[in-house]
Amino acid sequence: MSTADPASWRGLALVVGTGGIGTAMASTLRRRCPDLTLLTAGRSGPPLQDLRLDLEDDDSLDVLASQLAGTELPLRLVFNCSGRLHGPDLAPEKRLRQVERRQLSEQFGINAIAPVLLAKAVEPLLRRDQPFHFASLSARVGSITDNRSGGWYGYRAAKAAQNQLLRCLSIEWSRRWPRATVSLFHPGTTDTDLSRPFHGFVPPEQLFPPQRSADHLVDLLLQQTPEQSGQFLAWDGQVIPW
Repeated sequence: MSTADPASWRGLALVVGTGGIGTAMASTLRRRCPDLTLLTAGRSGPPLQDLRLDLEDDDSLDVLASQLAGTELPLRLVFNCSGRLHGPDLAPEKRLRQVERRQLSEQFGINAIAPVLLAKAVEPLLRRDQPFHFASLSARVGSITDNRSGGWYGYRAAKAAQNQLLRCLSIEWSRRWPRATVSLFHPGTTDTDLSRPFHGFVPPEQLFPPQRSADHLVDLLLQQTPEQSGQFLAWDGQVIPW
C-alpha cells in the first residue's frame, strides 16, 4: 500500500493542541485513518483531552514521553497544532515601539521552542524500521521572503524560527531515522480563536472552517514521504519560500 493510502497508517498517533484545528484534525484522522490509535493532548487534560500536556513545561514533556512509551504501540504520527498569536497580555505588534521582550519571549516559547522540544521528547520512541511523521503548524507570515507588509514582529519571527529548527531536525533525522518525515504546514486562514480578531481583513472565500482546513491537511499529510522531509507547504501543497 502507498503512503497516501490511509489504510497503510497504523500505530499510535498524537495530536497536540486541541483548539479549532486540532480538534478537527483529531476527528478527521479518526475517520480517515481508522487503524491509527489516536490520542489528543493539551493543557486542560482529561476529560477534554486524553493526556495533559503543557508544551512550555519540560517536566510535562517528560511525562508525555513516558505515557506514550507505555502504550507499546509504534509511534506513527505526532501532529503539533498548538500556537499563540494573541492573549490577555499579548497582541501582534503593528509598530516597532510596541515590541517588548516579554511578548517576544512568549511568542517564541509556544510557536518556536515548544515544537522542537516536543520532537525531542518523542525521539526515543522512534524506530529505524518504522515510518514516522512529525508535522507542525507553521504560518505563511513566517516566510521571510513572502513578508511584504511587516508588523507582527514576534509571531512572524517565532514561526520563522520554528521553520529553521524543524528544518534542522529533518536533516538530522534523515540520517538517524531514515523512515521519518518532518513537515511544516500552513493551514490557510482558519476560523478559530487564534485568527478571529483579524477576520475583518480576510475575504470570506479565503476563511476556512476548521473541518475544511483539517481535510486539506490530512490530504497533504498522507502524500508526504521521507524524500520530502523538511518542506514548508501551504494547505494546497504549494511550497512556501523560507
